[in-house]
Amino acid sequence: MSNLKKSNYIIPLAIVSILFFVIGFGVGISGFLTPFLQDAFDLTTSQSYLVTAAIFSAFVVFGAPAGWIIKKVGYKYGMVIAFFVMALGMVLFVPSSNMLSFPLFLVALFIGGIGNTILQASVNPYVTIIGPKESAAMRMSLMGIMNKSAWWLSSLFLGLFMDLNNVVLDDVIVPFYIVTGILVALGVFMIFAPLPEVKAEGEDETDEAAISGYAAGKTSIFQFPHLLLGVVALFIYVGVETLPMVSIIGFAKSIFGDTAQNLDSFAIYVPLGLVVGYIFGVLMIPTFISQTAALRLFSWLGIVSVLLMIFLPGEYGIYCMALVGFSNSLMWPAIWPLAIADLGKFTKTGASMLVMGIVGGAIIPLIFGFLIDVIKTTEEATVSDYQAAYWIFIPAYLYILYFAVKGSKIRK
Repeated sequence: MSNLKKSNYIIPLAIVSILFFVIGFGVGISGFLTPFLQDAFDLTTSQSYLVTAAIFSAFVVFGAPAGWIIKKVGYKYGMVIAFFVMALGMVLFVPSSNMLSFPLFLVALFIGGIGNTILQASVNPYVTIIGPKESAAMRMSLMGIMNKSAWWLSSLFLGLFMDLNNVVLDDVIVPFYIVTGILVALGVFMIFAPLPEVKAEGEDETDEAAISGYAAGKTSIFQFPHLLLGVVALFIYVGVETLPMVSIIGFAKSIFGDTAQNLDSFAIYVPLGLVVGYIFGVLMIPTFISQTAALRLFSWLGIVSVLLMIFLPGEYGIYCMALVGFSNSLMWPAIWPLAIADLGKFTKTGASMLVMGIVGGAIIPLIFGFLIDVIKTTEEATVSDYQAAYWIFIPAYLYILYFAVKGSKIRK
């Protein structure tokens, strides 16, 4: 393996963990302010779908070019480029809010999405191959802790500049400028950061005899069925990770009514479950459980938690959302290393294909919303309507279970 010894990858991993923290911080800020800007633009329902399309279409449109960029400049400078592109997208929010320009708002979202695409295609394989592959899920879990724990800090940061209960349009300018400055500073820091360029086994080697077993003789990325199945698994996973976060408030309203107090407090359940799961991954993988076994276990746990959410009375079932979050936590950290294993010189291209799978975060919640509209018989969706639509989780988890049991092992 061309990854680094443990004593040599601790510092690079610490640097990358800081990047994940800052990414989570930035996503938290934009996630809070984006709905406000949507209200400021007075968008219709159909226009609001353009917001989701602008964010996730970047992963599909720029997935392949991101792989080409990283091939040319390497993982480290891919991260550098990503931060500068994300900074450009962030600063464009300022004129879009000043001018109340919805088209410019969409452009800003799309450019930010391009930066995020390049970053995801750089950071995730880097963390996966920088150390032993059997502990890759543990390292990815550690990155998840840093990323998700930064979300709640974003609201504290915004509270320094505005009244979060009464956001005024002019108040968003300073936070966006600050985050833009942080992203630019991070890009400059990465240029000089002691982040060694690492390669997967056989990557960029021209001597076919030197390339390890499975990748030897392969001429196309489409000759790796475990990768293609992994792209589908990641597509499904991002969808089932996103769905609980975007639907839990609506589910809570259907249970407790629109007039219930503190419905927003339910939003913490899913991220909290994710963080607890990441901590489990850091402590348990690979010392006590392999990343493949963890993916199998958490797929079954996801199935059980969703069935409980469906069949329990709503006022109890909603608390199973935390268990759903916990079940989802180790899926991204496990799917990534299993899907890009043994790709050799196709590793960077494979990573860009996996990033394209992130579009599942837009598609599966959209299907869920369509199911709600088909099932409901009244103007407002009821508890039973939500519980019926949540059956969408079951085939999703069954496919991820298949990938863990068989799909990821086809190369063997």
